[in-house]
Amino acid sequence: MTPLPPDDAALVAAQAISLAALDDPARRPVVTSFFDEATYTVSHLVRDPGSTACAIIDSVLDFDAASGRTATRSAQALVDVVIGHDLHVAWILETHVHADHLTAAPWLRDTLGGRIAIGREITAVQRTFGEIFHEDHRFARDGSQFDTLFDDGATFAIGGLQATALHVPGHTPACMAYVIGDAVFAGDTLFMPDYGTARCDFPGGSARTLYRSIRRLMALPDATRAFMCHDYKAAGRDLYAWESTIGAQRTGNVHVHEGVGEDDFVSVRERRDATLPMPRLILPSIQINMRAGDRPPPEDNGVSYLKLPLDLL
Repeated sequence: MTPLPPDDAALVAAQAISLAALDDPARRPVVTSFFDEATYTVSHLVRDPGSTACAIIDSVLDFDAASGRTATRSAQALVDVVIGHDLHVAWILETHVHADHLTAAPWLRDTLGGRIAIGREITAVQRTFGEIFHEDHRFARDGSQFDTLFDDGATFAIGGLQATALHVPGHTPACMAYVIGDAVFAGDTLFMPDYGTARCDFPGGSARTLYRSIRRLMALPDATRAFMCHDYKAAGRDLYAWESTIGAQRTGNVHVHEGVGEDDFVSVRERRDATLPMPRLILPSIQINMRAGDRPPPEDNGVSYLKLPLDLL
């Protein structure tokens, strides 16, 4: 394990949760993952093995950009499993405001129940993009669209499972990782070891901050299961994958394995980011996701509209 930063109480608590689960199968979540190939996104259904309680992490609402139509095919797959196994949704968790897909969180809450949660720093994202999209006073920038805002180190439960939220900014200012039993759901902070890490060139992103967030996660026990939010199949790999371990990340992540210094990582990450196109769905995704999945207020014809800022980004 990477040495713990001094006085990092949130990380100490997360480490304790993972260690306890590694010693006790009853504290290890059952994870079922759903891959949406259209957006390369992985949603996770996390179940307490000792009860019917579960959580959903990083859901997807289908969106056709050409027509502006939405659908719930991807999210329905989650619903079918929840209902088929008579599960009860406690939480609908977002790791961050995604730029590559729309969240299905409000539809899932209406269908299955549960509380929509994200990190408290969502307010920084709302302020930044509220300005970019020139939102009026009706768009609250206080995170109130979400049911729960987690502070760094906040603890919560999924039935008998212990969980904690870790603030891991860098990709965005509001990124969270959720340590649930012996598993960590890292959002875009980490990809599979052979693919590396997420970009940091969005407003409020920072490669230097991401490096420090990743080092924090790598202080979890090596055997901690690490679940990704995306996979793009690294060169030479034929199958999509989204489960690793902290040990595999620490020793084998191509961008940030043990021995890679902060300055070297920042140089590699920023060079790579400079070559990347904007995500195909970034403009609709952020407008929806910063509202916890709700649409902008309808205009006087009853229709909601998304904005397309010209020559701004």
